[in-house]
Amino acid sequence: MRVAVIETGTNSTRYLLADISRDGVVGRVEAALKTTRLGEGVAVTGRLAEKAMARTAAAVAGFWRHAREMGGKTVLLVATCAVREAQNREDFLVLVNRATGLEMRVLSGTEEAYYTFAGVLTGIDFNPEEAAVVDVGGGSTEIIWVENERLVARSLPLGAVRLTEQKAGFEVVESCLGPICKLISGRRLFGTGGTITTLTAVALGLADYEPDLVHGYRLSAEEVRTLIFRFTGLSLEELKRVRGLQPERADIILAGAHIVMGLLKNTGAPGLTVSEHDLLYGIACQAAGVVERKYTFK
Repeated sequence: MRVAVIETGTNSTRYLLADISRDGVVGRVEAALKTTRLGEGVAVTGRLAEKAMARTAAAVAGFWRHAREMGGKTVLLVATCAVREAQNREDFLVLVNRATGLEMRVLSGTEEAYYTFAGVLTGIDFNPEEAAVVDVGGGSTEIIWVENERLVARSLPLGAVRLTEQKAGFEVVESCLGPICKLISGRRLFGTGGTITTLTAVALGLADYEPDLVHGYRLSAEEVRTLIFRFTGLSLEELKRVRGLQPERADIILAGAHIVMGLLKNTGAPGLTVSEHDLLYGIACQAAGVVERKYTFK
């Protein structure tokens, strides 16, 4: 079954087209991303900006049209943190519906966590009882793990865009992460989301993003620490020229790196395993009817 998933996040609008087998194997046909910064200013105003909604709805419509041309039998639209928190989210949902004729599903924090965890499991074989999945996004950070055969999820108001706009320091990261990290200390960490994959691309020095090299890479705490030191000494224009770093993410990468460093420092983990498979993969499997709800939420 060929499925397309389009997600509007705080920083990016992302697209995945995948062929899903009956036994749940996900074959990526293509994937793309546009930095639309839908969550611009939401942390301060509580509302989605008109221009941000317009450019994001246009990106969604473009991906939707392309997915249909590529044979996507099912196209799912989902929204996460920025839309979930916005007071005027209905205005954006109406814009998307007018552009595509489809209803966009706003995921709850619990749903986002579940499908992220399920998505990571489609790409990496690991023991869920001994691991924790971390998704560092633009508006929030999700941490998900299994405890006594039940999923536990925490959504924290830590995101690369949010921290950058609030001009928050590392002390905010520490205070938010400290209590949660104690609960997952000793577990193997798996990381997903644009911040983590971008840090990996920079660590690898990739001129062009290569998902197969990023997926499964072991990003060490020392590498993250080195990147923070490097980024801190660069101007915005210099950051835009860093190999592996998309220019559109240059202004928020330092804040995102501090979140990742805070996770590693507070858990005592020497690093994390990077996953290209994420929320989009979990949603795609759900659409194909192959997500096994083995775990319920605690």
